[in-house]
Amino acid sequence: MMSQTSDGERLLIPVSEHDHTQGGIDASVILVEYGDYQCLSCGEVNRMIQEIQQQMPLCFVFRHFPRTHLHPQAQKAAEAVEAAAAQNKFWQMHNILFANQSALDNGHLLQYAYEIQLDIDRFLRDMTDHVHAKRVTQDIQGGIQSGVNSAPALFINGIRYRDAWDTDKLLNESELQNT
Repeated sequence: MMSQTSDGERLLIPVSEHDHTQGGIDASVILVEYGDYQCLSCGEVNRMIQEIQQQMPLCFVFRHFPRTHLHPQAQKAAEAVEAAAAQNKFWQMHNILFANQSALDNGHLLQYAYEIQLDIDRFLRDMTDHVHAKRVTQDIQGGIQSGVNSAPALFINGIRYRDAWDTDKLLNESELQNT
């Protein structure tokens, strides 16, 4: 089946230490998501991935793909997560933003930074100076190279997942990729 996969169906940017990961990058199943914190479908997929993580060992990779023309807060949210990552709190901020998708304005982002005990001066400086915008842009460009044009976009072991957003289907596909 692998030889029938077109280039628009393959992950062209390999997973590396540069990525934000949960689970080892040597896992037999590597799930890469290109996501947008203001996208409700991305929020649903995030909940599904959390369920799957409880049922099987995998490496989950999150890459930014804010759709700013649809979601005006998405870019700022992605930069806020990167500002948290600079303080080793990527996943804490990631989870808070997906839990509060309708509240991603500056005041709420600052509140979340307090909640996860970030260095607020550094967080504000990073946000004001757009220190992490380049990282977000790199993720977007990598996604586009792999044929991503909207979020959420998932790749299981480097192959684009195009089935329904359903936990069982996603789990079955992951298990098939694992064999």
